Amino acid sequence: MSSSEPAAAGNDPAQHWGDQRHKTVTWYDPAPSAALGLTMSGLEFLRAMMDGTVPPPPISQVFDFRPVSADVGDVVFTCEPDESAYNPIGLVHGGLVCTLLDTAAACAVHTTLAAGTAYTSLEIKVNYVRPVQIVPSGTNTLTAHGWVTRPGRRAAFAEADVRDAAGRVVATASSTCLVMG
Repeated sequence: MSSSEPAAAGNDPAQHWGDQRHKTVTWYDPAPSAALGLTMSGLEFLRAMMDGTVPPPPISQVFDFRPVSADVGDVVFTCEPDESAYNPIGLVHGGLVCTLLDTAAACAVHTTLAAGTAYTSLEIKVNYVRPVQIVPSGTNTLTAHGWVTRPGRRAAFAEADVRDAAGRVVATASSTCLVMG
């Protein structure tokens, strides 16, 4: 049987795949928040997200990212990955960890920016130090810390790390952000 032909009755490989799981993700329209963000400094905007004045961006709902602290040039986020973030070998996909690193580094840059100033990531270099495994009966919280190493008017530089629930570094990153405005 070729891969394009349907499986014969009783030979459906999905019958051995286990129970199907579901995940529902909801978010608020990001346009009003983005417009409001341009009227606030980056630090004010992140703190408004932390206190619930501004809704979190959609990506934080997809990956369960939460800002914990924000100071000028320094932020901390947490993430509680679940099995929907697994890669094919049963570990948390490196893309989730990279996205968490990018969030921490870029938001650290955001805290240094004045109202009306935007930014975007230009590059990120990630070093994975250890795999992230989900512990079914324990806490799986990942903590990302991002800090600015060199602010700038056109480009800003930041670093970040992600630690597992035991405090072990699982990945590090260096990032460059384009500052616009």
